[in-house]
Amino acid sequence: MKKQYKHLFFDLDHTLWDFDKNSRYTLEKLYQEYELEQRGIYDFEEFFTKYNAHNDKLWDKFRKGHIKRDELRWKRLWLTLIDYKIGDTALAHEMSSAYLEILPVQKELTPYAKEVLDHCKDKYQIHIITNGFHATQKLKLQYSGISSYFSEIISSEGSNSMKPRPEIYEFALNATGATEEDSIMIGDALEVDVKGAANAGWDQVYYNPHQIEHNSQPTYEITSLKELLTIF
Repeated sequence: MKKQYKHLFFDLDHTLWDFDKNSRYTLEKLYQEYELEQRGIYDFEEFFTKYNAHNDKLWDKFRKGHIKRDELRWKRLWLTLIDYKIGDTALAHEMSSAYLEILPVQKELTPYAKEVLDHCKDKYQIHIITNGFHATQKLKLQYSGISSYFSEIISSEGSNSMKPRPEIYEFALNATGATEEDSIMIGDALEVDVKGAANAGWDQVYYNPHQIEHNSQPTYEITSLKELLTIF
């Protein structure tokens, strides 16, 4: 017999909201508007790869409390420019501001995200738990047309914690009136979403579209959000 859940908690970036496509579009726009090719950055694909590497490393430092939010926001572009020997701090700050204006209004969702939310909306209370910045995440939900599905948006800022720390999951239960037994976390980040929820006593769905190998044992593992229709 399937366990009866009452509360579904979704991660946003890479799970429902297609961060890769939306970020790529935003960076392509900046690449063109700031004429980076004329500054010696001839290959956008390489630029995009370098940016993502710096972004991932800085987010890891941010989650561990080693850097502040503002430092994360501008340094990922600054470090990418430095890779091309462009030591222009003012340009990095300007591009960072433009990135944060353009990115949240992009609308691409991951495949089957809307269908899953439509399927679940009348059966469950649906919420977001995100490490993203609260105002930015609200804009993403609004512009992608899915904000109405969610009862609560639990962010790292609002909870004064961050996945995978147990405090953010405890905050989420208090904010929604849920319990560990009737809640499940759905996310793409094994270390952050899945193990964090497991350590807090929740069931989890690991959304693993790239079929990354691992040794963990999440409650469920899927490669397409469409598979959630058979779980819920």
